[in-house]
Amino acid sequence: MKITRQKHAKKHLGFFRNNFGVREPYQILLDGTFCQAALRGRVQLREQLPRYLMGETQLCTTRCVLKELETLGKDLYGAKLIAQKCQVRNCPHFKNAVSGSECLLSMVEEGNPHHYFVATQDQNLSVKVKKKPGIPLMFIIQNTIVLDKPSPKTIAFVKEVESGQLVSVHEKESIKQLKQEQGLVKNPEQRRRKKRKKISGPNPLSCLKKKKKTEDTKSPASKKKRKRIRIRNRSTSKVLSEKQNAEG
Repeated sequence: MKITRQKHAKKHLGFFRNNFGVREPYQILLDGTFCQAALRGRVQLREQLPRYLMGETQLCTTRCVLKELETLGKDLYGAKLIAQKCQVRNCPHFKNAVSGSECLLSMVEEGNPHHYFVATQDQNLSVKVKKKPGIPLMFIIQNTIVLDKPSPKTIAFVKEVESGQLVSVHEKESIKQLKQEQGLVKNPEQRRRKKRKKISGPNPLSCLKKKKKTEDTKSPASKKKRKRIRIRNRSTSKVLSEKQNAEG
């Protein structure tokens, strides 16, 4: 029976590996219900999961799952201890925690780019996970770990990709990587490393003293001189007019 289960697991893993890029170490997101089932069935997750999946595994959870287990009290104290030994992945609910099922569902949005497995006993969460393509689902039945077969939604998605109607997330990542290797797309790290403008000193032209207006630069002597010339001109014209009147 054990060999049959491993054959099915190997087949399902090959499907997710070839079509969605799932690879080792397999990252398995646990919720409180899965931890509780493992505790009741005395399932040693750290020992049995790598043997069942025939590869390296990482047990993960989120802050929301831990918070939920804390609020549920003593009945789930053992499940909380199991979850606390898992790696805590960052979720988008840092300030306002949500339910464990809602949090795990948000971790596999947008095509499940981190290739998470979802391990849960919650039937509602399992139904929602199956509606999203490319997410391996795990649960415990009769004290044994089971990797669920690909959902109909996942199989339909793969067929659409094969027919050319869609592009899988795995293919998008491969195309993006090829473009970066060929230099067609700038690496995001290079964009961040933009040269900062050096802090320059003040403009030397702004430090120069402002020139006085041309009227201010002219000396008062020149003003007086101009005034004298005007007076002289007036007196001469007056003398000439008197002379002409006398002669007439």
